[in-house]
Amino acid sequence: MDFQRLILFGALGMVLLLLWQSWLEYEADKNGTSFNAATSAQSATTQGANNASGASQADDVPQAPTASAAVESTDIPSTVPVSQSLPAERRVVVETDLIRAEIDTKGGDLRHLSLLTYPVSLEEPDTPFVLLNDKGADLFLIQDGLLSADNDTPNHHTVFSTDRENVTLAPGADSVEVHLDWTSEEGVRFRKTFTFFRNSYFVDVTFTVDNQSGETWSGYRYSQILRTQVVEQSSGLGFLTRLPSYKGGAIFTPEDKYQKIDFEDMYEANLARPTPSGWVAMLQHYFVGALLPDAGTGYEFYSNVTNRDTGPRYLIGYKTTQPTVVPAGSSQELDGEMYIGPKETERMIKADNQLELTVDYGWLTPVSSPLFWVMTYINRVVNNWGVSIILLTLLVKLVFFPLSAASYKSMARMKKMQPRMQTLKERFGDDKQKFQQAMMEIYKKEKINPLGGCLPIVIQIPVFIALYWVLLESVELRQAPFALWIKDLSLQDPYYVLPILMGASMFGQQLLNPAPLDPMQQKIMMALPLVFTIFFLWFPSGLVLYWLVNNVLSIAQQWVITRKIQAADSNSNT
Repeated sequence: MDFQRLILFGALGMVLLLLWQSWLEYEADKNGTSFNAATSAQSATTQGANNASGASQADDVPQAPTASAAVESTDIPSTVPVSQSLPAERRVVVETDLIRAEIDTKGGDLRHLSLLTYPVSLEEPDTPFVLLNDKGADLFLIQDGLLSADNDTPNHHTVFSTDRENVTLAPGADSVEVHLDWTSEEGVRFRKTFTFFRNSYFVDVTFTVDNQSGETWSGYRYSQILRTQVVEQSSGLGFLTRLPSYKGGAIFTPEDKYQKIDFEDMYEANLARPTPSGWVAMLQHYFVGALLPDAGTGYEFYSNVTNRDTGPRYLIGYKTTQPTVVPAGSSQELDGEMYIGPKETERMIKADNQLELTVDYGWLTPVSSPLFWVMTYINRVVNNWGVSIILLTLLVKLVFFPLSAASYKSMARMKKMQPRMQTLKERFGDDKQKFQQAMMEIYKKEKINPLGGCLPIVIQIPVFIALYWVLLESVELRQAPFALWIKDLSLQDPYYVLPILMGASMFGQQLLNPAPLDPMQQKIMMALPLVFTIFFLWFPSGLVLYWLVNNVLSIAQQWVITRKIQAADSNSNT
């Protein structure tokens, strides 16, 4: 097998690999990825009808741990139907330097959150991106509350009271608080406190239990994310569209590490996973809502699906497994934290709990993570992600320079041998075995590695795919401009200039390579630049920029090496 055929197979292999990834994503979306829930009780069950205190109970409230919780159960139908629209009361609006949030006194839920520094699109730079939302078909909000055996405890159906309406982070202040209050019939006072911080997407949510009754209070804390599944229309031409980013639940535990729990998983079986630490989250492209329980407290991750027949609502969250006991006349706090915002790696690393794993680069994470780290440091200097990609490409070429140089030297020698190869082909005619033997003898004599021409392509494939996932998953590159018409490196070139230039560079590379002896191979090789151009039309412009620059650098390197070999041959002949 000659080297041209290997080059062909290498290029086609890269295409097939990307198509295979696309097929996997399609199958995952169609069938879901199954998981085995831990053998325990169903985490979300019916707790009764509305009580006199105003803390209504429904099938979307998790069950407090009891002595019978170790008995495996089946799905319990809802006895309190979930309405099509979420009930609401009065809103408290909170604004910091990074977010604008809305808290509803109905349950004390975090119902709405806008990211002030992230525009919804380049066409609407003054409209912030909305991450949490309680209106329309695409619901995404956070609910939390307390659980107890006697139900005399506020949950996310309880109506709280507050004297706040509009809260703004004051200049020079590091944080701002919102207090919500509710008192049980027995005289237990509950205060739910939201704390928002400057230059942060972390939010502290603390329940303070002030027991002024004559009895000991005992209860548990829970926090959950409610999400609906909305199927997004893909752009592009069928399989040529970019791969979809994951949208669904995820958990992290010390035992199982990072694990996706998608909507199909939650629909098929309720999650019930005891763990000493970790986090639970809902992910979408570039953004995440994560619940971070108080460290040192054992708890259980759970999931539930309500409103199954008319429009499923997916719940995933955690509840503590050890009761908080508050004697009469004393008070106690139950702490929790959440991260709601972009998947900014540096911000999430500060949490020190593996939250950065939500930036999922897939199976090439060992390659993608270093690439992104290098790009980040380059960008701090040049302040342009497009220039950072160009400089990263240059660094990659420098790292693999010895291998590339050896490959191009081999290809230059093979191009020099083309007349001799053609003579051999004419001599042996259809006797391919004798032709191959004679050709290998020439390769051995001239010290030519016929496989050397494949190295540049083989080297590029993992870097190419790794960079693809960096561009797809890194929010830092969302709406990142380069120059001129390239306003967003994470999107396709709107005028297809870069793909066309990339195709032209591939054609230029072929002119420097020895032409295949087989006419059919010649036709296929000549068609490859066109095929790749069409394929790259819908790729992120940053990825096409990388490939284009890599091709240009390869052409320059190969041209210099070829000229040196030709000059050396001329000097030896004189």
